[in-house]
Amino acid sequence: MRIGGPGVVLEDEQIQRFVHDQLAGVPLDGRSVCVIVPDGTRSCPLPLLLSAVRAALDGRLTRLTVLVALGTHAPMDAPALVEHVGPGIAARNHEWWDPDTFVSVGHIGAERLAELSRGMLDHGVEVRINRAVVEHDVTLIVGPVFPHEVVGFSGGNKYLFPGVSGQELIDVSHWLGALITSAEIIGTRGTTPVRALIDEAASLVPGDRYALCLVVGSAGLHAAAFGEPRSAWAAATEVAAETHVRYLDGPVRRVLSLIPRKYEDMWTGAKGFYKVEPIVADGGQVVIYAPHIREVSAMHPHIVEIGYHCRDYFVGQWDRFKATPWGDLAHSTHLRGAGTYDPVDGESLRVTVTLATGIPEDVVRAINLDYLDPAAVDPDAWADDPDTLVVPQAGEVLYRL
Repeated sequence: MRIGGPGVVLEDEQIQRFVHDQLAGVPLDGRSVCVIVPDGTRSCPLPLLLSAVRAALDGRLTRLTVLVALGTHAPMDAPALVEHVGPGIAARNHEWWDPDTFVSVGHIGAERLAELSRGMLDHGVEVRINRAVVEHDVTLIVGPVFPHEVVGFSGGNKYLFPGVSGQELIDVSHWLGALITSAEIIGTRGTTPVRALIDEAASLVPGDRYALCLVVGSAGLHAAAFGEPRSAWAAATEVAAETHVRYLDGPVRRVLSLIPRKYEDMWTGAKGFYKVEPIVADGGQVVIYAPHIREVSAMHPHIVEIGYHCRDYFVGQWDRFKATPWGDLAHSTHLRGAGTYDPVDGESLRVTVTLATGIPEDVVRAINLDYLDPAAVDPDAWADDPDTLVVPQAGEVLYRL
């Protein structure tokens, strides 16, 4: 079931009624429910949605747990959690750093993984997930759908894997997406190889699963879809593909991405690059403007060690890099974009990536990116340049030719 659509902004009452009606038809009485929600890096009116969920489930459940799907993002502190989910709702972080968080629900063998990845990967992977999911009768995913660099479109079962999953599947799924390349996979509708892998992992999770998938715009909610996670996600994706993708008639020489404060490091702020990479001309430049960002990633220190490079740089020297966490290799390629590697001539990159951030110049250059003093950037003046596209609130809307 879906309400709304492109060009529509839903009223709060419509959303509350939709949530009530959909949950009324689900057999939840006397059962426990684990609600999986995004963290603060995703735009979503969670207080409204969770208030509606709680009202619809009042008196029906034995237990309700709200779990924030961090993946491997930084945890949210108590005040941030209250603001994020709304008053009166207890939420807890997915504690990915604690081994006791996880329980194994199965294994995807090498032959099956080769099939799911269309031959790109050929070894098995253990499927671990936050034990809170397994210890509840029902999982309810509540979160938005956006174009995504690893899976095509985010949302649905992705809130399980990698949202609350163990590191093994995070690394495998992200590296698979990097092998396909962000530029090719981002904004791709339907079941991409990474989406197929995620859905396969989700099929191993016990209990019933439902999803409330949202399409969130700057003016409010465009659409809401409810049902089994794959079908609800697909229904929301149809709307997101029309509302969250902007098309240009031709490439631009330069993009200035203005990064919002919800992205606190370069690992998350990199969305300002890969959401615009497809529209940049060969030899062009993307400038990431984020004076508030002062570090690459506290959660993923390997990124600073290896720097930012294209996919072929790692594949061409696999023996050197295969022991590095594959998720970190994937992120490196996401911010560096397309390129080639030759053992003699080295790395050749399609576009220049320049950081105008609070990260020191020596660090920026050491990780293979260009540096620009953010004080030298005047976004209004750059917007007057016909060869420059200035993107406000960069990170959620995808730009394509």
